[in-house]
Amino acid sequence: MENVKNIEIKCRSIARGNASGEVLITKEPISFLGGIDPKTGKVTEKGHELEGKNIAGKVLVFPHGKGSTVGSYVMLQLAKNGTAPAAIINMSTEPIIAVGAIISKIPMVDQPEKDIFLLLKNGMQITVDANKGEIIV
Repeated sequence: MENVKNIEIKCRSIARGNASGEVLITKEPISFLGGIDPKTGKVTEKGHELEGKNIAGKVLVFPHGKGSTVGSYVMLQLAKNGTAPAAIINMSTEPIIAVGAIISKIPMVDQPEKDIFLLLKNGMQITVDANKGEIIV
């Protein structure tokens, strides 16, 4: 396995900003409406790979969002409650998650040039620089 120190992965910037934190990763899509408790930041979707985990302050990595457009407002409520992720990385962002990240001021990138599901692991400390469009591992 290659050494993953100081790797810069180029991405597309969705919501500007810069944040560092611990990776919380899943290969399953996430629905913020009904899937995340906005008061606590805990994943509540039954049977989800991250069920019971808390997204607050984490760099949340998932392939794409799913579900209702109200999910954008759940993301805003997470931000207001201090329970939002520090940053979001998607493989392919759809409008619900993009709008939610923008209005909530959560740095967000997508379309990474490398396979993040091979490079990133839960608990790793990384930085998302959505101003430059890169992930720093």
